[in-house]
Amino acid sequence: MTTRETARFARRTLAELTIEDEASFRHVALYADLAEVLRRDGYSFRVLPERDAGRWDRALLLNLTFWGASEGGDVLVDETVPADVVAHVAWHRLASNALPTAPGAKPSADALFLGEAIASAFDLYLVGRLLGHSPDSTFLATQVPAMADAALEAGCDEATFDALLEDVAREPEQAFEDLRALLVDATTALFACAHAEQALVALDRLGGHRFAPLLHRYELSNWVLYARAYGDAEPDPRARAVESALREADDAVAWLEGAWLRPALT
Repeated sequence: MTTRETARFARRTLAELTIEDEASFRHVALYADLAEVLRRDGYSFRVLPERDAGRWDRALLLNLTFWGASEGGDVLVDETVPADVVAHVAWHRLASNALPTAPGAKPSADALFLGEAIASAFDLYLVGRLLGHSPDSTFLATQVPAMADAALEAGCDEATFDALLEDVAREPEQAFEDLRALLVDATTALFACAHAEQALVALDRLGGHRFAPLLHRYELSNWVLYARAYGDAEPDPRARAVESALREADDAVAWLEGAWLRPALT
């Protein structure tokens, strides 16, 4: 058997990794608490074998294909992890703890979509918090151009996109909830579609949302296909109760902090 056939991931906890761009997040109080969740949980990341170090393409393929794996372990290219990934992974961990899957059972599509929508929308919340505070952040240097590309491809002009960013910076909590709800609505609708014609109609119905130009920034096809392959299509009352609570809350970020984050730390 060759070395290539027997190569394995290394496992590293957050304490064993170098966190990139963390200084840019110091004014975001939730970030430190989210990182602490992973530390207390003993969560470990997978690091590519040395022969594949730096292979972003391979890490991306593995993370997109196995994003819902219950054992966790996001794949890193080396022993560094971006600070925004720490927050993203922590929200997934909190969602998994709040909506656990019974042994031998499939995770519900409702729970999968909810967890991914929270983690992904929090990236936009971070954009709003960092704009004007940490202009040299590497997170902003990658996220904002990617958002702009998606928005421009969707027909949004530069002035409209700039105004959208200003709104996000002014009210990051509201931006979080608006995008989170849109992502859940989009994936739930696409999950129910039997063919492309139905999916086109479903997407058109979401076209008036203020964050519709950003919708294709997210890997929605992976979310839907993963849920179809490995998820349970039956309605999940627990996930739907959280969904209702978030939509009704005055501040969805504060609701999640109180219901999920604080209990995990105490």
